[in-house]
Order: sequence, then structure tokens, then C-alpha cells
Amino acid sequence: VQLVESGGGLVQAGGSLSLSCSASGILEDEYAMAWFRQAPGKEREPVFCFDTRYGLSYYELNVKGRRTVDSDNSKITLDLEMRSARPEDTAIYYCAAVDDWGFSCRTLKESGYDFWGQGIQVTVSS
Repeated sequence: VQLVESGGGLVQAGGSLSLSCSASGILEDEYAMAWFRQAPGKEREPVFCFDTRYGLSYYELNVKGRRTVDSDNSKITLDLEMRSARPEDTAIYYCAAVDDWGFSCRTLKESGYDFWGQGIQVTVSS
């Protein structure tokens, strides 16, 4: 499984930003994906997750997620849209995935995700 993140960059407080994660190589019908973030000096934390059984689950209120699948099922995209961005949203954002997962993604800890993107920087200026 390969995960490629895009988007991010610099945004002013109160503005919006979008991130996209493109996943290829997921072989099973049931899987889970998530966006995590790690702020400077803090531990990595989940932003929202998606699983094929229950859909989207959110950990942050100013975030909206969306999952799309190509018509030939060769690529899965997990988008993150953040509104009313705050300086405390500044972090490196990571996409994660686990294949062959048929349960709620809220039961997954960070260690349960087998595949990770390289991370993408998001900076919210005050």
C-alpha cells in the first residue's frame, strides 16, 4: 500500500485548508484509513478516520472528511477539509491505512495502522 499526501502549506487563522491522501495497493474490501497530526513537542493524535463498515468518525470538530474510490477500485482518496483553522492546528499531518480491517476505526490505535504517508506540513498563522 502506498499513501501520497498533498495540499497543506500556510493558511491564516480563520481560513480553510484541504489535504488529500491518495492510496493505492489496498487489496481487501474492508479497510480503514485516517488522518493524524503531530504538533511540535506533542504526540501524534488522530484527526478523523474512516472504515468501510461504519464510515467516518471525527476527533476534531472543525474538520470534514470524504472518501472517494476510483471506478476501477485502483485508488482510494481520503480528503480532509479544515474550516476556521486555528494556530493550534499547526502540525505535520499524516495519512494512515490498514488493510483487511472489518471493525470500527475508532477501535484502532496509532500502532494499528500498517501504512503511513510521509507527512505534510500545515502552518496556521495568527
